[in-house]
Amino acid sequence: MDNELLDDKFDDIGEKVDFLIELCQTLQMENTELIAKVERLESELEKKNETEERHTEQQAVIKSKIDGLLSKLNTFTETP
Repeated sequence: MDNELLDDKFDDIGEKVDFLIELCQTLQMENTELIAKVERLESELEKKNETEERHTEQQAVIKSKIDGLLSKLNTFTETP
């Protein structure tokens, strides 16, 4: 009887260890996927920020050119 009880305990422990090993493997895979996703999102964010910066610079250039043209028009219309 004692051997059967001992065997049952070892079987229970073995099942729990197997479950924990599977859980750890699943969590490691999920972690790897999440790390890859974070890296991809960081890369996308960096590209977005660069695009936004270029757009802001273009807007400044366009505004400067428009201001220059308006200034020329004002000078032209003010001349008698």
